[in-house]
Amino acid sequence: MNSQIQDQQDAERRFDSAAFLKTVPELPGVYRMYNEKDQIIYVGKAKNLSNRLHSYFVKDLSSEKTRALVRNIHHIEFSITYSESDALILEQNLIKENRPKYNILLRDDKSYPYILITDDQYPAIYYHRGAKKLKGTYYGPYPNSSAVKDSLKILQNIFPIRQCSEATYRNRSRPCLMYQIKKCLGPCISGLVSDSEYRRNVELTAMFLSGRYNELISSLTGQMQQASDNCEFERAITIRDQIFALRKVQEQQVVDDYNSPDTDILGIQYRNGMACVNAMYHRHGQMIGTRNFFLKCSYDQDLKEILQAFIEQYYSEKMSFSIPAEIAVSPEYRFDEQLENTISEVCRRRIRFVYPVRGSRAKFLSLADENAKTAISSRIKSEDLQRERIEGIEQLFGLQQGSVNRMECYDISHTFGERTVASCVVFNRSGPLNSAYRIFNIEGITAGDDFAAMDQVLHRRFLHADSSDNFPDILFIDGGDGQLSQGEKVIQKAREKFPGYNPLIVGISKGEGRKHGLETLHMGYTREEIHLPVDSQAFLMIQHIRDESHRFAITNHRKQRSAHKIVSRLEQIEGIGSQKRRALLNHFGGINEITSASREEIAKVKGIGEKLAEVIYTALHKS
Repeated sequence: MNSQIQDQQDAERRFDSAAFLKTVPELPGVYRMYNEKDQIIYVGKAKNLSNRLHSYFVKDLSSEKTRALVRNIHHIEFSITYSESDALILEQNLIKENRPKYNILLRDDKSYPYILITDDQYPAIYYHRGAKKLKGTYYGPYPNSSAVKDSLKILQNIFPIRQCSEATYRNRSRPCLMYQIKKCLGPCISGLVSDSEYRRNVELTAMFLSGRYNELISSLTGQMQQASDNCEFERAITIRDQIFALRKVQEQQVVDDYNSPDTDILGIQYRNGMACVNAMYHRHGQMIGTRNFFLKCSYDQDLKEILQAFIEQYYSEKMSFSIPAEIAVSPEYRFDEQLENTISEVCRRRIRFVYPVRGSRAKFLSLADENAKTAISSRIKSEDLQRERIEGIEQLFGLQQGSVNRMECYDISHTFGERTVASCVVFNRSGPLNSAYRIFNIEGITAGDDFAAMDQVLHRRFLHADSSDNFPDILFIDGGDGQLSQGEKVIQKAREKFPGYNPLIVGISKGEGRKHGLETLHMGYTREEIHLPVDSQAFLMIQHIRDESHRFAITNHRKQRSAHKIVSRLEQIEGIGSQKRRALLNHFGGINEITSASREEIAKVKGIGEKLAEVIYTALHKS
């Protein structure tokens, strides 16, 4: 037990699992574990990435191999996929390419399992691992034995070609159980199946294993129609059942046309001074690899400029996983023909840019964007980056290293003075502390008076508190001199109530044209103005805090405004008081649902009745 505790402590010193696990979604995907040398030491897949990765960081790991793996983790990356089958394919290709140390069973090609269709008069289909000595066609490799066995089970139900050994096949004198339950055509007994029928099933099996699903279903549809035309109805029904089974399998996989061009799909996202390009590699209609690329850039660059710079560098230096026939990007980033010609010339093959808006490529493009977004979020929340940004703030304001443990930022939001709210977001040394976020409803002030709103929220935060234990070390206020003055007055009173409390107060005003990257910092009391470079880690941290405060205020203001509109429409109906409004909203869930309801459905609500239901229905359908 002591060894296990020590392993866990070693892992925590190397890798902040708690902070990382907060960034992992509950979605299917593939994860990659890296050591200090940035080498992949383990690749795994999961139906639920969050649950799977949490399982590595529990106190009672039973396996010595897993404990050794956890000890060597420096960082983890993951990629979201549409389904488990996509994760399976991606995992297998990553393992084969990188040969991670802790994926012991998959060290080389010989350890990968295959599916073999033998080259006989009546071919058999087998699970195969090892040297390819038997004559036949090999399909794979597959990432593990269970993947092969699952595929064989599916094939046995759809195309019942034999899976028995040669010895069993040669020595049969009567049909076996598999024939009786219709999972084998029985080629071992003369007369049970014709050569042409058996060969047809073998060919269809080969098409299935090659990923030629559309061609396979098209062929079966034609055969079913022909059998029906020839009045061979039993055969037509058999083929129909095969088509239904294939469609069910196809629904569980995100696989494009096997004959579609090889494509690199590029998604891009930007946040807090960091851009990420997620490249998804599609070969033969399947996703076989994915990778995130992080780029430094300034605020005055748009995403098209960043993406073009990435494409020029990535493909010009021939860094691509393999040169594709097409590069798919979002339609909003259409490039001129010159870039396409340049990349084609450097790569010595014709490469087209495509801009999908529908179909499977568009879905994968959306997935690439989501992967890039998730990767940036994970990187921003990483311990190293947070430490660097906090230290940058301490250095900027001349504070002692390690002295900043809590920062708060306040913002005001309203619509022409109505439904005013104030937000408070909290950051510690690990990043956003979401559980401490607060929203304040502002009341009793002149509509649109942001100064009074700021004064009220700060009074409630600092002067109504019983102690200063959870007060911020730095107080950020989104606004100019007016808002900053309110903060100074309130903090002065807080100092009198809580002697020794002396936070730094900083105002953040928007730049010219309210453009990102041109903000000015105003120091409390001195009114000193600070303009920071847009790539400064301190500036990026402050901007992150301010943007989060703004987002939180806007989101909650919109919720209140929406709720107010719903109540206002119901308030205008004669005979509807607060209790009946609440009953209607609780029953239907929202104004749209009430409007869509019939008179009879409205009358079923407790306290409404038929007459009032008619009044409500008529009032909501006036327009």
